[in-house]
Amino acid sequence: MRLMPPLPFHSVWILFRAIFASLVALVVTSLPMRAAEPEAGLLSRDDISQVLQAYFDEEIAGLVQEPTLLGAIRAQNERTKDLTEAEILDLDLQWRAQVGEKERPLVDAVVKGPSAERLLHKIARAGGVIAEIFVMDAQGLNVAAAAAPSDYWQGDEAKFKNSFGAGKDGMEIGEIEFDASIGISQAQVSATIVDPSTGEPIGAVTVGVVADLLL
Repeated sequence: MRLMPPLPFHSVWILFRAIFASLVALVVTSLPMRAAEPEAGLLSRDDISQVLQAYFDEEIAGLVQEPTLLGAIRAQNERTKDLTEAEILDLDLQWRAQVGEKERPLVDAVVKGPSAERLLHKIARAGGVIAEIFVMDAQGLNVAAAAAPSDYWQGDEAKFKNSFGAGKDGMEIGEIEFDASIGISQAQVSATIVDPSTGEPIGAVTVGVVADLLL
């Protein structure tokens, strides 16, 4: 068998450069096609809304029909039904002033007691999916909460206007927002609470869902 003489060094180098250039050209020409492909696993807004609504229906809808919570909402509606807007705003100011203080009777009436304990137990059993949950009366004032929201009156916010304000089937699914302070993404789901004995809306509930765990 006759062996071919080895190529001179400069010929090997020229051949190597040609092969390398061909590989680079192949990679570069493939980049636009790869960039145009949609990201795998990326959910649309409609997909996200469906997942969050399904979670609410399975995990929260039954909770807000429990007699303890319904009774608390009915009782507070009797106390707050005749409040003027000025009185509601004054209560909201009192709440904001009391949050973080040792003496906070208005806040403690919401975050302590049987109704608040129901919400806390639900969070504990949710495996980290629920970050917050609070219940409002027909005025949008807090009735019970697992932890104190920043304000007492939710009646001027979308979470209440698009749930209770929209009637029996009202629901508000908020945008997913990243909380840099704790490093997770959350979305709020709010819905009308209907009194099963009358079929009428009596309040609303808001649930903060940790999207990173659910989606």
